[in-house]
Amino acid sequence: MAVAAPLITALYAGLSGLWLLIVSLNVVRHRMRARVGIGDGGDAGLHQAIRVQANTTEYLPLALVILALCEMLGAPGFAIHGLGAALVIGRVLHAIGLSRSTDRSFGRAAGMLLTWLPLLGASLLAVYLFVEGFRA
Repeated sequence: MAVAAPLITALYAGLSGLWLLIVSLNVVRHRMRARVGIGDGGDAGLHQAIRVQANTTEYLPLALVILALCEMLGAPGFAIHGLGAALVIGRVLHAIGLSRSTDRSFGRAAGMLLTWLPLLGASLLAVYLFVEGFRA
């Protein structure tokens, strides 16, 4: 079985990396304003920014790895694009929603849904491709 480089996933990994830099710079901005070098110093805005950054890093790596594996195992390009786009949009929506409010919000709810669905879809697709690899 020939394994192709995950070029489509590279696009979504790159976009995700840029997004992580944006939310990380927001943490730095809050740290400078609050004059807190480590932790949150009891500053609610800094705590919120840290959670946005942490939540981003909690979901993106594994989802992108699974997506890349699916692509390398021959999943259709449209599936990788759909899953990757939904994942990135979901992370952005969630970060915006959580940045604006710690309560329930459209951004947080839609963002989690658009994170969990691609994670579920890519995970199931990876298992399917694994099983199909043995049948071939």
